[in-house]
Amino acid sequence: MKHTLSVLVENKPGVLTRVAGLFARRGFNIEGLAVGPSEDPRLSRMTITIDGAEHPIDQVTKQLHKLINVVKIRDLDPSGMVAEELMLVKVSAEGDKRSETLQIAEIFNAKIVDVERRSVILRVVGSAAKLEALLELLRPIGILEIVRTGSIAIGRGKG
Repeated sequence: MKHTLSVLVENKPGVLTRVAGLFARRGFNIEGLAVGPSEDPRLSRMTITIDGAEHPIDQVTKQLHKLINVVKIRDLDPSGMVAEELMLVKVSAEGDKRSETLQIAEIFNAKIVDVERRSVILRVVGSAAKLEALLELLRPIGILEIVRTGSIAIGRGKG
């Protein structure tokens, strides 16, 4: 079972290293990690996606709470969160491939952010499943490069 943790941390050097190190020492593989500023300029929010099937998640969250720079941790419930991912994908776009790529981009509401003679770069935001479906259609055309953020998530409601 995948877990999405929202971790509020002090915006200080070395915090990311300590958090990632804690997961590594406990044998967890981080499947997705996104870090950015939060609503408070002194704090950053980490969205960490891990597979909790191999190890109990509560053990690692207790250890995270002990880290001095960690302010708050939430294990987000899949039904109580909104999660999105950003992807840039560079696709071969020579000849017939260009029009096919543009049609697929339109279906997935992907934005064309760069056009060259031989390639097109698309930006798409959505669930991991949506991004995977887009990639499946683009593979036969020729994917040249992919960059993904990993999931960012926020809990629904006020709290």
